[in-house]
Amino acid sequence: MFLNDLRKTFPQSTIKFNEPLNQYTYTKTGGPADVLIFPKTPEEIQALVRFANKAHEPVLVLGNSSNVIISDEGVSGIVLMLTEMNYIQIDGTHIKAGAGSKIIDVSRSAGAKGLTGFEFACGIPGSTGGAVYMNAGAYGGEISEILVEVDVVTKAGRMYTLKNEDLNLAYRHSELQETGDIVVEARFKLKKGNLDSILAKMDELTYLRESKQPLEYPSCGSVFKRPEGHFTGKLIQEAKLQGYTIGGAQISEKHAGFIVNIGNATATDYINMIHHIQEVIWDLNKVALEPEVRILGRRSKYDTVDESFVD
Repeated sequence: MFLNDLRKTFPQSTIKFNEPLNQYTYTKTGGPADVLIFPKTPEEIQALVRFANKAHEPVLVLGNSSNVIISDEGVSGIVLMLTEMNYIQIDGTHIKAGAGSKIIDVSRSAGAKGLTGFEFACGIPGSTGGAVYMNAGAYGGEISEILVEVDVVTKAGRMYTLKNEDLNLAYRHSELQETGDIVVEARFKLKKGNLDSILAKMDELTYLRESKQPLEYPSCGSVFKRPEGHFTGKLIQEAKLQGYTIGGAQISEKHAGFIVNIGNATATDYINMIHHIQEVIWDLNKVALEPEVRILGRRSKYDTVDESFVD
């Protein structure tokens, strides 16, 4: 009945049932979503959230799925994947971007127009909505420095605008992680700069990323937040964990802060590896590593890591 009502209510929406999510995640892991929907507009998200509430179905939102681990057991209820909300509009020094647009593309579009301030994001693989959600940053810059405001849809299906100062932006944190509001559009303010200098800076940062990160393997990016007073990669290196493997998941030999899929890894392999790293680093250094990656979906008896909320 629920599925029939969903089809009738949203006949223009792209809807898939029992869809494996390993086709969409950067780790190439994850079980099926009961229902996977690709909304195209903020209004469609609003209507879908209200529909899910009436049907008493949970809703999970995914962007580019670059910084998530989806349980092997999959996800209950409705998954909204925002990748079709990928528009980027530039007006002078202002940028408007849909939540599903890749933050790399927003950064590069800004650079091509001679706008400076977004160069730091030229190698971040996540979505715009996810970048706001986690206040993404790299190479000395972060979203909080250029974000003006966002449009969000609440858990109740109400749409409204939040200013930068409303979001309580801090290191890998925003108020959205507490409220569960869904970013549907973000607006940024940049400055005019020298085109050649901007492009040179982006080329430099791209080179650094490609030379230091294990981009040749599927991964979820940087796994842990940086603990105060320490560098995660250095802690893992000193613990002699680089190259350590559980199933198909391996601590990258190129960058110790990454866990890569070297062949048919499962989400459980990733989760168990995260737990192992946390245990070893705590035993050796009494430093608690907090995941930056989000761990989502149904939980199996083998899942040993508490869910954290960063996209």
